[in-house]
Amino acid sequence: MVSCVGVDADTVATQIAKQHGDGGEREPVDAAAENLRYANPAAATTLPPLNNLTIGDLLSRSRVSWKWYAGAWKAAVADGTQVPSANRTVIYASSGAGAPPNFQAHHAPFNYYAEFDPRTHDAARREHLQDLGNLLADAADGTLPAVSFYKPEGDLNQHEGYANLDAGDAHIATVIAALKASRQWKHMLIVITYDEFGGVWDHMPPPHGDKLGPGTRIPAILISPYAKRGHVEHTPYDTASILRFITRRWELEPLPGLIERDRAMLRHGERPFGDLTEALDF
Repeated sequence: MVSCVGVDADTVATQIAKQHGDGGEREPVDAAAENLRYANPAAATTLPPLNNLTIGDLLSRSRVSWKWYAGAWKAAVADGTQVPSANRTVIYASSGAGAPPNFQAHHAPFNYYAEFDPRTHDAARREHLQDLGNLLADAADGTLPAVSFYKPEGDLNQHEGYANLDAGDAHIATVIAALKASRQWKHMLIVITYDEFGGVWDHMPPPHGDKLGPGTRIPAILISPYAKRGHVEHTPYDTASILRFITRRWELEPLPGLIERDRAMLRHGERPFGDLTEALDF
């Protein structure tokens, strides 16, 4: 029985910042009685609610517990439910020493799906979309869901130009220590990975796949009692190998994107990507 905790390292912070209430106790409205939990649907910048199939859908259908935890989520929700003219101090805030959390809204994918509409699906939203503080509390209580995703806030993601490596390393070490201290650790797989970059130092050319890549190689670390020791793994993986592992572990139907990527690799004479089990010893 392996639980999967995915920690996206576009990663991570020296301190775990305090985050405040999510403003969900009542409907926040402005002077014109407009609901501040919604963007203006008439604005060209507003993304219509998404309805395509996600890994969350598949897990929920199979009654497998899951959550997407995000750094500064509660603070960002409170920051976002203000009148449009209010100064935002969390969402896309500036980074650097002494700066507030930099919550990058485009890194919260489930937020944009109709099934997590804050008015019509508020219960599902509260169940599945939570804060870093919830992650740490769940780990301490031994109540982490079967599948957990964690995305740190922007000022902790080690992105060049506005974040730094030391803060990210220290933060992710804190999170991993909390996970390893949980009574669920003996059944856990932690995957730390990045969403981009790398490759400029690499001696290996990227494989051929489809028009989107796979692209350059990116770092990933597997931490688990099941990880093979003293082993060199030669199986090719991509970021979606995490989804392949979840799909295999809980016998889910494969997402259409996974099927298409494997077909694209085969069309170019390459092997389909692995599902991480090759690097684990059960």
